[in-house]
Amino acid sequence: MTDVPDDFADVLHGVHRLMRRTLRAGVVGPPIRGAQVELLRLVDKHPGVRVSHAAERLGLAGNTVSTLVNELAEAGLLHREKAADDRRAAVLHLTPVAEKRMRDWQERREALMREQVGRLSVPDRAALAAAVPALRRLAQGLRKEVDGT
Repeated sequence: MTDVPDDFADVLHGVHRLMRRTLRAGVVGPPIRGAQVELLRLVDKHPGVRVSHAAERLGLAGNTVSTLVNELAEAGLLHREKAADDRRAAVLHLTPVAEKRMRDWQERREALMREQVGRLSVPDRAALAAAVPALRRLAQGLRKEVDGT
């Protein structure tokens, strides 16, 4: 008998690690660590996000996100500015270099997954498609756990 939650967590982690490794091979520019990528993806989806809100969304301490912001700003990938409604707060935007890098990464990720899923049998592709709603609900549950709601 298999332990579905444990097996699933192991497989999901392995797929994610292999995707990162494969995609990292074609990256132009300095490497970006996992937490930095998560922050860039968040800012890409929510331009102008406040540092404090980014910390909440990522489930990280504010000082950790501030460190990531400093690193990414030094690397020319993130721009921070004062919030219009609260001059003490900073809002974040991707630089044009980061926008291009994120767009390239997204295109490569989509191509990689399209190719790999295309190699699967029709029943396997159908099983993956059928699992997507359950995976979204799983992600929502994990988000609630992180957010403490």
